[in-house]
Amino acid sequence: MAIGYLIIQARTAHDAVPLKGVQIRILNDEGRSVYELTTDESGETQAIPLETLSRDFSQNQYYIGTPYLSYDVYARAAGFHSLHVSDIPIFEEETAVLPLTLLPMEETQRSPMQAEISVGKPAVAMKQARNQEGTTAESPYILRQVVIPNPITVHLGAPASYASNVQVSFPDYVKNVASSEIYPTWPDAALRANIYAIITFALNRVFTEWYRSRGYNYDITNSTAYDQYFIYGRPIYESISRIVDEIFNEYVRRRGQDSPYFTSFCNGTTATCQGLSQWGTVTLADQGQSPIQILRSYYPKDIEIAETNIITGVLSSYPGTPLQTGSRGLNVQTIQTYLNRIRQNYPAIPVITDEAGVFGASTKAAVTKFQSIFNLAADGIVGKSTWYKISSLYAGITRLAELDSEGTSLGIGTVPPDSVLRQGSLGPDVITLQYLLNVISEYYPGIPAPSQNGSFDAGTRESVIAFQQMMGLDPDGIVGALTWRALYDIYLGIEQNVPLPGPGTDTIEYVVRQGDTLWLLSRRYGTTVDAIKRLNGLTGDLLNIGQVLRIPSSQVNPYFEYTVRQGDTLWLLSRRYGTTVDAIKALNGLSSDMLNIGQVLKIPAQ
Repeated sequence: MAIGYLIIQARTAHDAVPLKGVQIRILNDEGRSVYELTTDESGETQAIPLETLSRDFSQNQYYIGTPYLSYDVYARAAGFHSLHVSDIPIFEEETAVLPLTLLPMEETQRSPMQAEISVGKPAVAMKQARNQEGTTAESPYILRQVVIPNPITVHLGAPASYASNVQVSFPDYVKNVASSEIYPTWPDAALRANIYAIITFALNRVFTEWYRSRGYNYDITNSTAYDQYFIYGRPIYESISRIVDEIFNEYVRRRGQDSPYFTSFCNGTTATCQGLSQWGTVTLADQGQSPIQILRSYYPKDIEIAETNIITGVLSSYPGTPLQTGSRGLNVQTIQTYLNRIRQNYPAIPVITDEAGVFGASTKAAVTKFQSIFNLAADGIVGKSTWYKISSLYAGITRLAELDSEGTSLGIGTVPPDSVLRQGSLGPDVITLQYLLNVISEYYPGIPAPSQNGSFDAGTRESVIAFQQMMGLDPDGIVGALTWRALYDIYLGIEQNVPLPGPGTDTIEYVVRQGDTLWLLSRRYGTTVDAIKRLNGLTGDLLNIGQVLRIPSSQVNPYFEYTVRQGDTLWLLSRRYGTTVDAIKALNGLSSDMLNIGQVLKIPAQ
């Protein structure tokens, strides 16, 4: 009997919070339990061997049976709703990585509900016709540049259907679609050709604003009749994941054009089309053709592979060359700073003791462990995929810390406001509403995060409607007593049930600056050198610029840090956090009111 593998990863808040101790039960297709285990401190299990069929079956388009064995996974954890993922295909010599996104229970709930996800056969094995329509021609709705939408918004149904949207990172979206469309056992050239088509199809939808120009609030659907297959919460295969990490920002275009070509496709057997034949790519790969040769067999002969480095939602762009042992400079220091902060949530990552900006043995060890945890090639080299994963995870973790600080400043409490809010409303209750929706959106991917500007705008209304639909309330976009109570139940449930790693309430985070010593820090914060060393696992007194320390503090931190977002002004921030423009300017040494997106401000704590 052939063997395949399954790894389970239980995390929440876009991977920012690992869930330790989640109870996992795996059943075979006869309903018999074959494994019972729990997740570790990084929220994952070891690779679990599972019986399956020979990979040869999934490489043969004429095989009429199911070319794999399927398994079910049940997951449960205290304070979270349970999850059942059924019909997970396992292939010989392939490792499937199953992400478990567990949703926190509401404050008032006493017993969990069970969410259901059905995976089943990939689109290549389906008989339904595909009717993909699109364009690469110029139109009033075409963007000026090809950008990677990170996240991308996916509608879980046909256009105009009553279905929810989810937001996922673009690499994860491509991995999901490729795992949902084709078999992971195909030759490398066939996998790459299909993945290029999948990436380009999605970027074409974004570039031409295919759905948004028609009034829809999403980028693409998961309907195979119109777009490409996407199953939220399904497992991803490592053979596909490795390729996507390498090429997720590369796409197909015609020479002399910037726009992504409309790369339509179908399976080529039970469904035919003008574009790429998925099964045909296997035949051509077996004949020795390269990915670009395969693509030119179905699309115009003058197509080429292009690259875009414009990626939304990323703190800093990839420097262009890999960082590795011996590398030096600001980019190395950036990665060290990010990893030291991520380590507070993922303590399995070893502490970095190298000099700031110097890529030494401890930096390599931290990078290697990070790659292992997040299913990247564990080579200790910070290439494109590792850089963007570190950057996006750091942004997610610091975003949670920022939201926690905002909640303290706003004084959310446990009793909802008694106001009724609708589009056009202004004031502090709108800020409270937007804050609650921002927190909830971190844990519920179907809720878009509105801008926190104190104005009940169209984006806030969209977020409210999505929340009301999730809660089974009348989706009228008006926040009355029932919606307020539901918002607070979800928010307080998150506070009660989600384990927040990192510093406790009696510690602060501190980024080491030039001239700092342990003795000076201990005097500044009313503690001792030994207490700081013990809390951070330090064996010596050496500090590195950019190093993140946890400081046991007997004082109230006089400020918290805030990352400037689009639409922020000093006046809005002063109103939001109960301070003054002059106080913010004085604390940050600002001489003007100008702010830059991504700028980190110190906000006086109230």
